[in-house]
Amino acid sequence: MNFSALPLAKPLLKNLDTLGFHSMTDIQQQSLPDILAGHDVLAQAKTGSGKTAAFGLGILHHLKVKQFRIQSLVLCPTRELADQVAKEIRRLARAIHNIKVLTLCGGMPIGPQLGSLEHGAHIIVGTPGRIEEHLRKGSLDLRDVTTVVLDEADRMLDMGFRDVIEDIIDFTPSKRQTLLFSATYPKDILALSQQYQKQPKQITVEAVHTNQVITQHFVKTEKQARLETLIGAINHFRPEAGIVFCNTKAKTAEVAEYLSDHGFSALAIHGDLSQKDRDQVLVRFANNSCSFLVATDVAARGLDIKELPAVINFEMTRDAEVHVHRIGRTGRSGSEGMAINLFTQSEEYKVADVEAQLNQSFTPVSAQEFDGETMQSIVPPMVTLQIDGGKKQKVRPGDILGALTKDAGLAGSAIGKIDIFDFNAYVAVERSVAHKALNAIKNGQIKGKKFKVRRFR
Repeated sequence: MNFSALPLAKPLLKNLDTLGFHSMTDIQQQSLPDILAGHDVLAQAKTGSGKTAAFGLGILHHLKVKQFRIQSLVLCPTRELADQVAKEIRRLARAIHNIKVLTLCGGMPIGPQLGSLEHGAHIIVGTPGRIEEHLRKGSLDLRDVTTVVLDEADRMLDMGFRDVIEDIIDFTPSKRQTLLFSATYPKDILALSQQYQKQPKQITVEAVHTNQVITQHFVKTEKQARLETLIGAINHFRPEAGIVFCNTKAKTAEVAEYLSDHGFSALAIHGDLSQKDRDQVLVRFANNSCSFLVATDVAARGLDIKELPAVINFEMTRDAEVHVHRIGRTGRSGSEGMAINLFTQSEEYKVADVEAQLNQSFTPVSAQEFDGETMQSIVPPMVTLQIDGGKKQKVRPGDILGALTKDAGLAGSAIGKIDIFDFNAYVAVERSVAHKALNAIKNGQIKGKKFKVRRFR
């Protein structure tokens, strides 16, 4: 489908042609007609799918250039993405004179932003923390906004921005178009959609996972040697991280302890954990500061870990459909995934069931093939810091980010996922700067207050 089939203004179409935009991508073809018609849209789309042009063209189509006030707001999880989005919108808009796109992001001096806001803008692109800061200062007026875009919404929720996003949207008119783009559809995204969208058109442009991007390895072992085989398989196939599935909660604790004793970063999750301990385990795994999460099927319910490199079945499940569900947690959104499956001679029928379920055949390898290989530990790239302050102390992700980037001078790229709970906050930092980040929080202040901080190994 060509862009010329859309009811876009001639200057926009001419510019698209100049830019080499002829045929639409899947997300553009499925979402643009609804966006241009003014409908709310809930779309599953990843970076590189053409989603920026989809909502960017929608914004420009509805924009009233002569009304020099803020009409569109785009929220992005990071400054880097916000800069990319703003640059793309400016490219799409270059055939229309006097359109002003302004970026408002954390990690940048706020003074120049205040000056730019005084001169006005049509479109604001920014990160939640800095947008909320401007709203608190009264320097940003969203009363005339007609379109709100939440780009990579799942990532913003992962970073702990749910409350901030809600605060920001409350500053916009209730009569508006809300466009929500997310790589995945976890329950939090659906809840956000139900809260702020009106009868959204739901669009999915790709399957969550396909068998073609998951490479399965079946490793035959002896029952008493299963733990040693697990270590050998991890050392041989070298997954950066993964979920290790066991059939009982007692076995999860045993496997996690064995992995830890052999130099691998591993944590167990099972039904006996308190909610606080469960949250802590999931945070550390999701932010790449723990390599392996050892879990039962029940304990893993509801987990939505993006970009999971591998699934390891320490014990094969009795149900082939459950096996497919387990391995479906890797290889999502077009990325490559790996499944490592350990089985004994008495479990060969389980392998046959999986082959029948998937209509595929597999050639198992013997655990003996790993004998003699040099052992190399897998070190997670991030370290988690726990701060003894959370929502009840009004600590926000932007406060922690500011303390580490502005006050301590760390690069924004060295800061990972930030999670805020009622009385605690967790921030992931690159391992190389972990000591500096720890000292910065220990000796510095967040929101003018001192907080205790600890580092997880």
